[in-house]
Amino acid sequence: MASVFLVIFILVIVLALMACSFLFVPKGPHQTTIRTACLLTLASCYLMWMITYMAQLHPLIAPYRSTKMEN
Repeated sequence: MASVFLVIFILVIVLALMACSFLFVPKGPHQTTIRTACLLTLASCYLMWMITYMAQLHPLIAPYRSTKMEN
């Protein structure tokens, strides 16, 4: 259950960073491009981290023990 809280906590941090990057990008001809790049970068990094973290906590293939005896 603690893993869910960490994922949500990091999501809140990423959303706060997204809001800051959206609000504090300087005005100019490329403002929309810079905003889009910042938001997509943060979203992609969060999704990659979350998928990797959850895959390590809940693997699809469980590890198994070999039946051979090792000397």
